[in-house]
Amino acid sequence: MPDATTISGTPLTDEQVREFLAGQLAELDLDGRSVCLVVPDATRSCPLPMLMGALHAELSGRVSRMTAVVALGTHAAMSEDRLASWIGAHPGLEVRNHEWWNPATFFTAGHISAETIAELSGGLLHEGVDVRINRAVVEHDVTIIVGPVFPHEVVGFSGGNKYLFPGLSGPEVIDVSHWLGALITSRDIIGTSGITAVRALIDEAASLVPGQRHALCVVVGSGTGDLHSASFGSPGGAWRAAAEVSSRVHIRYLDEPVRRVLSIMPAKYEDMWTAAKGFYKVEPVTADGGQVVLYAPHITSISRMHPEIERIGYHTRDYFVRQWDRFKHLHWGVLAHSTHLRGAGTYDAESGEHCRVTVTLATGIPEDRVRAANLDYLDPSEVDPEAWRADPATLVVPDAGEVLFRLRKPVDSRTTS
Repeated sequence: MPDATTISGTPLTDEQVREFLAGQLAELDLDGRSVCLVVPDATRSCPLPMLMGALHAELSGRVSRMTAVVALGTHAAMSEDRLASWIGAHPGLEVRNHEWWNPATFFTAGHISAETIAELSGGLLHEGVDVRINRAVVEHDVTIIVGPVFPHEVVGFSGGNKYLFPGLSGPEVIDVSHWLGALITSRDIIGTSGITAVRALIDEAASLVPGQRHALCVVVGSGTGDLHSASFGSPGGAWRAAAEVSSRVHIRYLDEPVRRVLSIMPAKYEDMWTAAKGFYKVEPVTADGGQVVLYAPHITSISRMHPEIERIGYHTRDYFVRQWDRFKHLHWGVLAHSTHLRGAGTYDAESGEHCRVTVTLATGIPEDRVRAANLDYLDPSEVDPEAWRADPATLVVPDAGEVLFRLRKPVDSRTTS
């Protein structure tokens, strides 16, 4: 079969998707084999119950068993009730979280040498890494990756093999890949098409994992379940096809930078670790000296799973790079998250840290904890989104976190990383 086959619509109907999947799955040798379905968690817009229903209808009776594994990365596990509503009820389908905290759930697929990573990263990193992945992938005959593609702050565009690394990954590849993205910087890599250095590293890790793999990569309207396209094929082929559509659907262009952005974060982001996407997606259009306000009264914690971020705080990339001996023993994925939310800036021992923009939290997180984490605070009761929309210097982004904003002609900055 071809590398990937794609259907598109405005939007696609459920029936179109079902017919498409029926045709694609009919061409695969699946009879009597076991299938692992790798799916996203609820921090992504996706009509997952419909997609899973379509897959289940075609696989049930053909395969020996089906297991769905939620690619958490290092996000919080989903409860049984949330899994039921997110994935749907499908007889015979076992559903489980990726237990990234449990070493017994991993399979060691191999090792990527420091020399290979230096080559893939263009010399930014010279660090070997063990490749570990959730055992479910290798304990089933066939793996089908199912999920949406969006512009992404670490890899360029999400989807494809990213659902394996970091989705089902051990901490080693997560740390190295995220820190590589941080060295490149979120602002430079987000929404970058083609094979970025981080994508190359992820694909290298995936190449070490045994087994047959396919992918269903979809492009979903932000904050909706509307499908713009569905691509099925190899993980690389389906991802490339979906990323091309996502680059048209999920990127908005502005003529000039804005002084202030209000990112209104939807309820699917339950802590700042995930809601930080409201900053990543607007940093490229925020003027030097400008401000990004993340408005999320429902959020009451910085990170449910990574309390160390509050001890480290949020800082620019160079803050860590130029004090590496002080920080290198910590989880690099946490350091990367810190740099992604703090954005571009500079640091040296003499003049200290200078950030290009101000990052302000208007959330339910107490002021003392926000400021201790090196971010600015605003009482969410003082935010009137309608009034802010009337300000021509302010960009208000509803359902923020998935649509990327870019300048048609990027402006050079004296304080970029």
